[in-house]
Amino acid sequence: MNDNPTPVCDLYNTISRVSEGLYKEKGSRFLSFAYPVSDKEETDGILRKVKKEFFDARHCCFAFRLGPEGNEVRTCDDGEPSYSAGKPILGQILSNDLSDILIVVVRYFGGTKLGLPGLTKAYRTAAANAIKNADIIKKYICRIYTIDFGYGNIDSVLKALGQLNIIPYDRKFDLRCSIKADVRLSLIEKFRESISMIDGANIKEQ
Repeated sequence: MNDNPTPVCDLYNTISRVSEGLYKEKGSRFLSFAYPVSDKEETDGILRKVKKEFFDARHCCFAFRLGPEGNEVRTCDDGEPSYSAGKPILGQILSNDLSDILIVVVRYFGGTKLGLPGLTKAYRTAAANAIKNADIIKKYICRIYTIDFGYGNIDSVLKALGQLNIIPYDRKFDLRCSIKADVRLSLIEKFRESISMIDGANIKEQ
């Protein structure tokens, strides 16, 4: 039996707002934009808007990473030599341990080729500048639960949640009541234990 279990990590890093960056090299301009995103659908919508706004740019390269554990990633070189754009952009996302983020770098060609090392540096630096100007925040990884209980146990349920600093929402109070709660991973065991001690209260994970 392990008397010192490994603490549950329920935090990850992301950004709170759109940020921008710029890098110039031999006449070429690399405009970078970092976006907070929650899913691929939102990411696709942003990419469509960026490509429409910068329709006259030579390249529109990007990388994104999604999910609390950062398991979903994608890169795009958009006509640049393979691994010269999307990969270095993603490299900056990974090195800063960020997720739920999309970084787009738009290139306006200046007439002089930069070569593979030059391109890699340009896209890496442009992405780094967008991250540098971003507001990096921490988000909790949560599970959503619905709590079902009798009307007479309203105070007990709310007290149990309050002791864990869990804020309920979608409250429905009747003979049978229900509320929803976002519970941090590290609090799930205590949450389940607290609710199980309330007579007639049930929980269901969404």
